[in-house]
This record gives sequence, C-alpha cells and structure tokens, in this order.
Amino acid sequence: MRERFIARWPGVLLSLIGIIATLWLTVTGQLGLYIHPRYFVFTAVMAVLAAVFTVAAFAIVPSADAELDDTEHDHAHDDHAHEPDHQPEEPGGKPPSGTAALVGSVLVIVLTAGALLALPPATLTTSTVEKRDLNASVAGPTAESIDLTGGDYSSFTVKDWAALIRQGASDDYFAGTPVTLTGFVTPDPDDAENVFYVARFVVTCCAVDAQPVGVAVYAPGWQDRFPVDSWVTVTGEFDANPSLASLQTTAITPVTIEETTQPNQPYVY
Repeated sequence: MRERFIARWPGVLLSLIGIIATLWLTVTGQLGLYIHPRYFVFTAVMAVLAAVFTVAAFAIVPSADAELDDTEHDHAHDDHAHEPDHQPEEPGGKPPSGTAALVGSVLVIVLTAGALLALPPATLTTSTVEKRDLNASVAGPTAESIDLTGGDYSSFTVKDWAALIRQGASDDYFAGTPVTLTGFVTPDPDDAENVFYVARFVVTCCAVDAQPVGVAVYAPGWQDRFPVDSWVTVTGEFDANPSLASLQTTAITPVTIEETTQPNQPYVY
C-alpha cells in the first residue's frame, strides 16, 4: 500500500497545483492572458470539479488499496505454506530505485509549483511575433463598408485598422485620418530604424492560436525612446509611409507617442 501511495501522490499534487493556478488566475482577472473571455466560466467550473474529484480520488483509493493488500497477503500466506523456503537473494543485486524516484518526483513538483504559482503571468511579446506572420489573417471592417470621411471610428482597435490596411485600399483612402492606438512596440523587420508597429495579439480561443496584428508608425530613431515590447499610445494621422525600405505603404505619422502601462486586457478579440 505504501508503494502505491508514493506512486500516486506526485500526480495528485501536480493536478492540484494546476487547479490552484487556474483558480488563482480566474480570481485575479489574469486568466485572459491565456484564454478567450468566453471560456472563463467554463474553465473555472471545470477547475472546481477537477479539484473535488482529485481530492475524492486521493481519499477513496487508498482504502480500496488496503483491502486489495489484505487479500493479496492472505493468498501469499497460503501459497507460502506449500512452497519450500526461498534461497536468500544473492548480493550485488540491483539497488532499489525508490529513493531516486522520490527525489525526482519532488523536484518535478517544486519546479511546476514555481512555474505556475511563483512566476508572474506574462503576455506574448515580439519573440512570438517573429515566429508568426504579422497581419497574416486578420478579419475586420472592409473599405467598402467604412466611410472614413466624417465617420466615427473612435472605437476602432489595432485589429480593425490593420484589417482595413491589409485590404490594400489606396493611400488617399487613409490620408489625413486621425487615429489613436495603444499597443506594444515591435520593429518593422524591413526598416527597423525608422518604422515600428503598434501591435496587439488577436485571440480566438487561447494564447496558443494568438495572431499578431499591427499598424506601422513612421518614427525615425524610435529605439532611443521606446524599448521593444514597451507599451505606447500613438496619436497622429494616417499617411503614405515615407520609408523606402518598409513594405508597408500606409503608416501613422505620429503627433505624440507616449509610454503607457500594459492594459488589464492586452489582447483583442
């Protein structure tokens, strides 16, 4: 029974650590760093149910093991009465690996607890942008459905503007349109000295499927003021991109660029 108990408790503790981490993210409002808000309630309910079943299994299974051990012991005693005595085991046999397994289990549990409970949750950054295509699959309003002349687009997000620009509307369509956007700074790989993107991640289900979207900002020397992955609010107007190296034909000509803190909800949906 003792061996079975030792074999099971690492898995139970790892499950409880994952459940506690999920509930903590839910209570602190940080679950949105990993999944879409539509799944918050479902995830919290499943975490609570998982905790109940995990604790119940941990409490019930040992008693069943005790009964099994008693039965096995009785059978072993009966068999032993009809068998000759065993010869003593030869020296030099393999040493038991229980201690090594126990140390390994404790190490895995400590590392998991540290990663899930001690380290602060973090958003996706430029390192993820570099592995995925910026503005590769962004859906939003179409140029045919939006009249920028005198229209109300104050609620447009980075995703909405990126979708319009990606459709290939002419520079005249955007020229002079005022815009204010908040996002993190990621460099334009074609002209990192003069152009950066004010960017966000679009989450459909969870952070694993998050896609980066961004709008180009023409600001020569921006690196001297704003570190990569810092959050900024850009206010300015759309215009033809003056950069000759950048592949983005439309960019924001900024009037002000101000550093800001990461919003509570850094992703867009």
